[in-house]
Amino acid sequence: MMKETVLSRSMRLMFSGGVAVGIGMIAMPALAQEAVSTQRVEVTGSNIRRAQSETASAVQTLSRADIEKSGKASVAELLQSLAVDNQGSVPTTFGNGFAAGASGISLRGLGTASTLVLVNGRRVAPYGLADDGQKVFADLNLIPLEAVERVEILKDGASAIYGSDAIAGVVNVILRKDYKGTTAKVSYGQTTGYNDGKDVRATITHGFGDIDTDKYNVLLNFEYGNKGKANYRDRDDRRQVGKSDLRPYGFSAQESLSGAGAIVDNNLAGSAVNGNVRNPTTLDYYNRGNLAGTGFTRLFPGAACGNFTTHPQGDPLGGCLTDAAQQYNEIQPKQETFNFFGRGTRQITPDLQAYVEYNLYKSNSVSSTTPSTVSGSVGYPGGPVSNAGVALGAGHPDNPYFGTAARLRYIATDVGQRVSTIDSTFTRLVAGLKGTQGAWDFDTAFLYSENTVSNSRTGYLARAATFALLNPTVTNVANARAKSAAYAALPAGTYWRIAENAGLNSAAVYAALSPTVSNDAKTKVTQIDFKASRELGKLDGGNIGLAIGGEFRRETVNLDPSSGTETGDVIGLGYSAYKGSRNVGALYAEVLAPVAKSLELSAAVRADHYTDVGNAFTPKLGAKWTPVKEFAVRGTVARGFRAPSAAENGEGGLAAFSSAIDPTRCALGVTSACSPASVAVITSPNKDLRPEKSESTTLGFVWDPLPKTSMSLDFFQIKRNNEINQEQTSASIAAGQVSRDPTTATAIPGDPGGITAVLAKYVNSASTTVQGADLDFRQGFDLGTGYGKLTVDAKWTHLFKFLRKEKDGSEFDFAGTHGNCDVTNCIGTPADRVNLGATWERDAFRVSTIVNYRGKLDNKLFKNDPAGCASFFADGTDAPNGCKLASFTTVDMSFRWLANKNVEVFGTIQNLFDRIPPLDPLTYGAQSYNPLDYSGALGRYLNVGVKYKF
Repeated sequence: MMKETVLSRSMRLMFSGGVAVGIGMIAMPALAQEAVSTQRVEVTGSNIRRAQSETASAVQTLSRADIEKSGKASVAELLQSLAVDNQGSVPTTFGNGFAAGASGISLRGLGTASTLVLVNGRRVAPYGLADDGQKVFADLNLIPLEAVERVEILKDGASAIYGSDAIAGVVNVILRKDYKGTTAKVSYGQTTGYNDGKDVRATITHGFGDIDTDKYNVLLNFEYGNKGKANYRDRDDRRQVGKSDLRPYGFSAQESLSGAGAIVDNNLAGSAVNGNVRNPTTLDYYNRGNLAGTGFTRLFPGAACGNFTTHPQGDPLGGCLTDAAQQYNEIQPKQETFNFFGRGTRQITPDLQAYVEYNLYKSNSVSSTTPSTVSGSVGYPGGPVSNAGVALGAGHPDNPYFGTAARLRYIATDVGQRVSTIDSTFTRLVAGLKGTQGAWDFDTAFLYSENTVSNSRTGYLARAATFALLNPTVTNVANARAKSAAYAALPAGTYWRIAENAGLNSAAVYAALSPTVSNDAKTKVTQIDFKASRELGKLDGGNIGLAIGGEFRRETVNLDPSSGTETGDVIGLGYSAYKGSRNVGALYAEVLAPVAKSLELSAAVRADHYTDVGNAFTPKLGAKWTPVKEFAVRGTVARGFRAPSAAENGEGGLAAFSSAIDPTRCALGVTSACSPASVAVITSPNKDLRPEKSESTTLGFVWDPLPKTSMSLDFFQIKRNNEINQEQTSASIAAGQVSRDPTTATAIPGDPGGITAVLAKYVNSASTTVQGADLDFRQGFDLGTGYGKLTVDAKWTHLFKFLRKEKDGSEFDFAGTHGNCDVTNCIGTPADRVNLGATWERDAFRVSTIVNYRGKLDNKLFKNDPAGCASFFADGTDAPNGCKLASFTTVDMSFRWLANKNVEVFGTIQNLFDRIPPLDPLTYGAQSYNPLDYSGALGRYLNVGVKYKF
């Protein structure tokens, strides 16, 4: 029997997460001085079963206890709080994003598409809605919390083991293999100051049969969750959180950071709740409620701003200001989930075991946002669609320039909020055999995994009907009749009455204006795999380990466009659709060679063939050197790859929105063009894309100087080449790849008019090099008889650089800045993320404290940006705080009390000190705060529950 020494145990704990386990707080295990027996185990990042679970790669493990101590309601929430997560992650709270209803992790900040998520070591079907319309990823919400045994996070490249997508690392969710008994668990949570965001969860887990005596085991787990929404409008006391009107914080009404309704400049105005209209002669905008509007032929006293809002006014050009984001948007959407996991195991013979696993996850999420404006431009594969020309017709009864058509800027509050209802169903079936044949251990299985998503939207405006009901020209009416049966059924001469006269509209008018917009998506993965491992000859350090394997899978992805977007007929909603399928075959091998008692070498290689992009060959080498029992050095070098997704090289396209300045108009003196504003970006797939390739290196040490002291330090570098990106928005604008609307030009000579769309495609455009370090520290204390024990730990990830290099040689370092804003949410790239933890345990009591720290960010698009700060105050100075986003720290607490052998009472407090996040004027993933600081926007959150074992 192989033995596990004191050092190997301590190192195993460190490599498996015992140093800090992400959020740490593991109770310090007793480090016995005598050797103990151990069984061979398989660790994420290797197919070779071994007597010691530490490898040359750094693996962070989150146990069930760690999840409980974190106080997080789901594995998804926990993973996104870890220091290894960075820019590009997808929070469930982003209810208005492309991938609304799902949650994804971005290891090292390289994006969800470069982080491979496995369940029990095998792939799952990706979420049906790609992040940013491009990045296909696995939804973390599908993980059944109570069925989790542990989560292993491999923090370096692993394509040599797992194939595509494992450039930044691997998250392997390991579910329970067997269980006996019955456990029920219920919990309830809500914010303490706002009585919202309610979270109700109920779980029952039942297992029967004993593998050893009965030769079978069946595990059944069912979980129900119901999370309530939390609104910005209920958080007026949380400073800038949820507010788009930032005048109290130093910004101007003449910027995009002024809520809704401002008149900005000649020929430029925001959308007002009572309507801003343009003088047909001077091109100046005036509010409909302005009784002194230049050139008005009709006056509308009922359109007075005060009849619509009590929001503070003060627009120097007379706009009616409101804060639509605060009034209508949400911090988090409503979501209801059902999750079932079942596993059956049958020991056929002492050397052969059959197993089957089945997952079923259903989610219904409802998110809402501001009412639609009438002028939001969009794009579709046929090109940009400018809605800037929308106007009140010459005969429209609400037109203050009655007799002449006048352009209109109006937020359609009478239509109501835009609401998105997403139903997602995930299924996963695995049936396999594992066992021993001679000297070989083997595992083979069939996998089928599927995700179907249905997205239904209300509150969006149909372009053709909107134009015709506001300005019934012959062309507009003919277009609307051709596209909308609901419009064609309306009496001739019907108008959409706006603002104070909206009550005159019939239900039929609104049915024509705002039909339900829907689309469906489906992804499928079918796979057959086989792997086997054995021990060969013996070297000075032990037996040689060998693993071989292969797999074949078929991937199918299909996203239908939202109805109407295929012709650009939905105002403010861009086109997104893709379709593709491919076959993938792979063979791989791995060797573990303990060449000496103090030196272990490992090597792995994998060959993949994709029917759409060809072949990939990815090797990996590793070494672990233990010169003395208290100290070990480890390191790896590896190559990786990511094959293009169907969204990138299939059929379809994407019309989305990004934030950018307009340098051409800014240079001419159009002040509003100097601040970032929303622009449509039309991106086309590219069948000539090559796979992304990566080279990764890790080097670190583990030091265990005392029985209850452990620390490790790992340096890492990942260089990703042939990156598949949308052409950068700013670069496309600089290159003139834009469509403009000259009718929006100001009186400034040479003004070409505002950008209606940026034209781009997916390209192998750049390389990114990420360099950083992970530091883990843990210290345990025995507090003496009757006082229990204390464990403190720290986990710190620091980025030295996050350097993107374009083909033209230009370089952009995003580390510590707010860039890259072409990536999900525009949350920035914090150079520092830290998790500190402390856990006290005595008898039946356990109390844990977690400190989460996000480092400060320079509010620049990249380091040393010659354009300077990305935002400015009204007085022209850098915003905020001298162009810096302050760091943010929260403290969470959790407790557990074992009332008796059957009853456990638990509770958590998130954001214990009710910290408010700092101002972030640039991100589009949240309103005026960074999405990483979500808990600060939500407020102090209390959750209590009870678990009962029958």
